[in-house]
Amino acid sequence: MTDSIAFFDGHNDFLLRLMLSETPRETVWLEGNGKGHLDLKRMREAGFAGGLFAIFVPPKRQKGKGAAASVTTPAINAGLPPLLTHEVAQPVALAMAGLLHWMARAAPDDFSVCRSVADIRAAMDAGRIAGVMHMEGAEAIGPELDALYLFHEMGLRSLGPVWSRPTVFGHGVPFRFPATPDTGPGLTAAGKDLVRACNELGVMIDLSHLNEKGFDDVAALSTRPLVATHSNAHALCPSPRNLTDRQLAQIRETGGMVGLNFATIFLSENGGPAADIGWEPMLRHLDYLIEHLGEDNVGLGSDFDGCTVPEVMGDVTGVPKLFEALGTHGYDTALNGKLARENWLGCLERTWGG
Repeated sequence: MTDSIAFFDGHNDFLLRLMLSETPRETVWLEGNGKGHLDLKRMREAGFAGGLFAIFVPPKRQKGKGAAASVTTPAINAGLPPLLTHEVAQPVALAMAGLLHWMARAAPDDFSVCRSVADIRAAMDAGRIAGVMHMEGAEAIGPELDALYLFHEMGLRSLGPVWSRPTVFGHGVPFRFPATPDTGPGLTAAGKDLVRACNELGVMIDLSHLNEKGFDDVAALSTRPLVATHSNAHALCPSPRNLTDRQLAQIRETGGMVGLNFATIFLSENGGPAADIGWEPMLRHLDYLIEHLGEDNVGLGSDFDGCTVPEVMGDVTGVPKLFEALGTHGYDTALNGKLARENWLGCLERTWGG
């Protein structure tokens, strides 16, 4: 790693970009192809020490420029795709899980797939990036939950029951602005079974795309900390993807976690996609999240390779500039260290049991 602050990222969509790219995957991962936000070289330059790598099954297999962002963040107020069955979703999810393990084989001195906090810390100590398998939308699991155990054996340690489209487990929020997260019914019976099974396995449940009633169902059922891997404050940007004060209070009560989402549409007061917004919106959201959650329950959840980020950030190499801006804003070294990695590692220990 470089002298940059080593940080752990709560969410990225690099696997989707890798899967959709027309450039050979060795180039995209090992060298970079001049696109997107992440590749091995830029991650090491930036101090990217680890993160949750999302398996996300897109509505439609697309290729070409901007494909990843176009399927993860549709236009505001656009209609959402219909439910995907596990028969359709599972082969794609398995391919993406395979890509995560391939990344470790292609760069064994630089990247490890990690299943525990001990694994993450060991990878960091050895100078390797710690990759944790995450699932954004559980379509690939299926209502009987059989595949959950298979994916867990492959390394799945974090799961969001929904993306924004409905699943057999519950309902996500639409890309709408302004709006509240109170947009539909809660978890289905299968969704409640999924929460219980994840608790038993120690798989973290991600609330970032879940609607309000589904959030409340997880809060009532789960014995683990409540976590939103990549969400911001609804009071500052009234997107239904952001968290209300009531939800933030619930997360704090459980010793949970929120990762700051870098997407401009979840940062800007007007919910717009414009990238020329500077550091100020990110600072406002971090201030607000720390005020409502405490400084031990906030971290980063970039959404890299799945969104438009502020121009001042650019890509992963802009993260050190964010920490410089936080220092100028008044955040000291200890707080920056918590936001960078220690809060995430502490939350994962509380969720996984070590």
